[in-house]
Amino acid sequence: MEVIEITHPIKSSQFVNENIALAIGFFDGIHLGHQEVLQKMLKVAKDKHLKKAVMTFDPHPSVVLNPEKKRTTYLTPITDKVEAIRQLGVDYCFVVNFSSTFADVSADDFIDQYFVRNHVKAVIAGYDFSFGKYGKGNMSSLQENDYPFSVHVVSKKTLEGSEKISTTNIRASLENGEIESSNLSLGRPYVIKGMVVQGEKRGRTIGFPTANVEPSDDYVLPQKGVYAVTLLIKSRDQMYNGVCNVGVKPTFHDPSVSQISIEVNIFDFEESIYGERVEVFWHHFIRPEQKFDGIDALVAQIRKDKEEAKSLLSLEN
Repeated sequence: MEVIEITHPIKSSQFVNENIALAIGFFDGIHLGHQEVLQKMLKVAKDKHLKKAVMTFDPHPSVVLNPEKKRTTYLTPITDKVEAIRQLGVDYCFVVNFSSTFADVSADDFIDQYFVRNHVKAVIAGYDFSFGKYGKGNMSSLQENDYPFSVHVVSKKTLEGSEKISTTNIRASLENGEIESSNLSLGRPYVIKGMVVQGEKRGRTIGFPTANVEPSDDYVLPQKGVYAVTLLIKSRDQMYNGVCNVGVKPTFHDPSVSQISIEVNIFDFEESIYGERVEVFWHHFIRPEQKFDGIDALVAQIRKDKEEAKSLLSLEN
């Protein structure tokens, strides 16, 4: 897959000189709704004998358009998103820098420069996708006009027939500890990639050694608490079950000044894995993070958490 990074204005050398079917959207999370758009693009490309292409944006438009509510954490940071697109067998991936200059492009200029002159013969997007200055361009307006490309609109996808599947709803679910709901919308367990780094090593002293995972990018973190997780050690290509605490460890630290950490106790595992690249897959929320009156109370609760995590994960095997 060729990745084409664009900073507006797009240069003639960045146009694709082959006819393409283009799926377009921000695609954060690549949830079930996004997957439907991408699968539709693959089908259209096959039916019309077109090359397969995806256009996405970085950073999130809110960074430019709504700085008071800007979104700077992601379900799939740009590196993860591009890799997921690559795995679909896509030929071209356009990553457009969403800047103030780009936000000022009119809908007509966007159509001319990013679709027509770019050899786009089919545009595929969700029903609510908009483009151009003030979002004046949308899928309905594309369908109503005569352009040298076909337009394919993917309708709203809902979860269990009611709740709309959206990145916003998935983010809210994660931040409320509703992991199962998030995973249903994603169509897979939520994952955070990172590296195992040196921590306080306090877990080892109380009989529960942990892998302190430092995220590799700006991921959305689940609600502070304890979770049943699986952890992939990339170098071994092997998955392990575990129980994870994400939070500030209030039994030992002042929550107001402590940084959030992700610590995974891997079941039946004693080896050193500092420096290893890992992926944490989030399966079940067990309880919120809490402060305990002493080490004994904490250890007793960790034992309970570990057994519950084992039980929950065993149901998935």
